[in-house]
Amino acid sequence: MANPKHYVDNEKFFKEMKKWKQAVIDAREVDEPDPPSTEYMGECFLKISENLAWRPNFINYTFRDDLVSDGIENCLLYAHNFNPEKSHNPFSYFTQIIHHAYVRRITKEKKQMHLKYLHVERSGIMEQIDVSIEDNKRVTRRYVEYLKTHEKYAENPQPKKPKKRSKLEHFMK
Repeated sequence: MANPKHYVDNEKFFKEMKKWKQAVIDAREVDEPDPPSTEYMGECFLKISENLAWRPNFINYTFRDDLVSDGIENCLLYAHNFNPEKSHNPFSYFTQIIHHAYVRRITKEKKQMHLKYLHVERSGIMEQIDVSIEDNKRVTRRYVEYLKTHEKYAENPQPKKPKKRSKLEHFMK
């Protein structure tokens, strides 16, 4: 039995994963589709994802529901990669999968925020806000503050790394 402060019983989770993984191997040998994941596996994925979303580095995002659902989706996609012979700790394996899913979602949302900011900047809305500031000062001030807090994402998007030249390209020039 799991310690009451632990929300996932790692031993039971390992036994369930081992049994499911064997069913996957058997199904693939006879060219059948993979069996669906069990209800207990789904509960564990949900608990791990929800509790990881409460960590201080993820709690303040407005898209926490998206983080949780991305984590669960990635667990279901990569559950067949868990190797019971290699590791006896499925909790840590799936926690890492969920963590990486969160990081990918945060990066994606920052890129979207950057695009939104650029769209607002290029559309001329900021000039209209300056004109109408006398009409609705409080709402406008909040909106401008919101845009300025997200301005840092628009100023320095992560550039792509340049492609390395192959040795053949040096001779072609």
